[in-house]
Amino acid sequence: MTTLPLDPARIREQFPAFAEPSLQGQAFFENAGGSYTSRAVLDKLDHYYRATKVQPYGIYPASQAAGEAMDLSFERLAQALNVTADWIHFGPSSSANTYVLGNAFAGWLKPGDVVIVTNQDHEANTGAWRKLARMGAEIREWRVDPQTGRLSLADLDALLDSKVRLIAAPHCSNISGEINPIADIAARAKSVGAVTAIDGVSYAPHGLPDLQALGADIYFFSAYKVYGPHQGIMAIRPDLAAALPNQGHYFNDAKLRYRLTPAGPDHAQIAAASGIADYLETVAAIAGASVEGETPFRRAHAAMRQQEIALATPLLDYLRQKNAVRIIGPDDPATRAPTIALGLSEPGAAVASRLARHGIMAAGGHFYAYRLLEAVGIDPNHGVLRLSFVHYTTPEEIQQLIAALDVELP
Repeated sequence: MTTLPLDPARIREQFPAFAEPSLQGQAFFENAGGSYTSRAVLDKLDHYYRATKVQPYGIYPASQAAGEAMDLSFERLAQALNVTADWIHFGPSSSANTYVLGNAFAGWLKPGDVVIVTNQDHEANTGAWRKLARMGAEIREWRVDPQTGRLSLADLDALLDSKVRLIAAPHCSNISGEINPIADIAARAKSVGAVTAIDGVSYAPHGLPDLQALGADIYFFSAYKVYGPHQGIMAIRPDLAAALPNQGHYFNDAKLRYRLTPAGPDHAQIAAASGIADYLETVAAIAGASVEGETPFRRAHAAMRQQEIALATPLLDYLRQKNAVRIIGPDDPATRAPTIALGLSEPGAAVASRLARHGIMAAGGHFYAYRLLEAVGIDPNHGVLRLSFVHYTTPEEIQQLIAALDVELP
């Protein structure tokens, strides 16, 4: 394996889970369903509940401290994403956030406007938009190649015209794993006067992106998959957020932060989310001069991706040799996230159950990408085996997984 930019021991010191006795010997390969939580986040969550679990933004000190802790998360996550704090919105989950957005767009679009969705997405970034057909929107589906699960920009171009108002697509699929060219998609959207809603849930754990470079109008992800609390985070271009119909209380119409989050998310978890940015800065410090980047967040992103590519290489090399295994998506670790779904003769869940005997924590199923599995010819009820990891996975765990697969795969 090539030299790792991140020392696994130093990285794992940042996660209390790795010192938990009940988890010793258990290799975690279900990170696409939710990562372990960093110490920086847990410490802030604990402090909030102990010291400032009051209504925030009041006139007494504990209340003021609570509000300041929440405001810090808006500022720090904006810094990590290279946007201003008025881009950031918290909600209970990414699925809840997209359904609120879908309802807002229903009041913003006009009958006959076109919405482009994909069949590569998790249902959270396709179901909500498809429901806009009820108000008269025309839904056009950008379909994957049935052999590779890939989205082609040429196929997107064939769907574009002046009626398109919204393109919803994933930064990468939670099944096929290929990293989609979001900057190119956003540029195409702008060329026809459309906006982009990008599902970053399966990409963000591998490094928060520079949203200015991507050019997306909406980018959302799940904090609990990015080493944080169980919440959904949306970054929305402020003028677009202001133009969408208010989804909150009418008297909060002028408050941008309240307009698209009608159900107030847990204050403590909002406050703890600034720990995500703290953790990413720690990653950059551990990487040191081994990677380049203008800010700690860009360096963390680069280091995490380099680490994951190095870890994924021997696993994909091994899987490529297994005739009975179908790798969904590309087998080049440089072009995909390390979320690797395998089509097998057995249901994915059955194989995952056997892998658990070897201390491998993985899962099988359709993972809410029902349409994608159908598109690539796999019965969603049969499902796939999904092996997903992040930068804190170790080379030893990769070898533990390969040894287990060697026993359990035909």
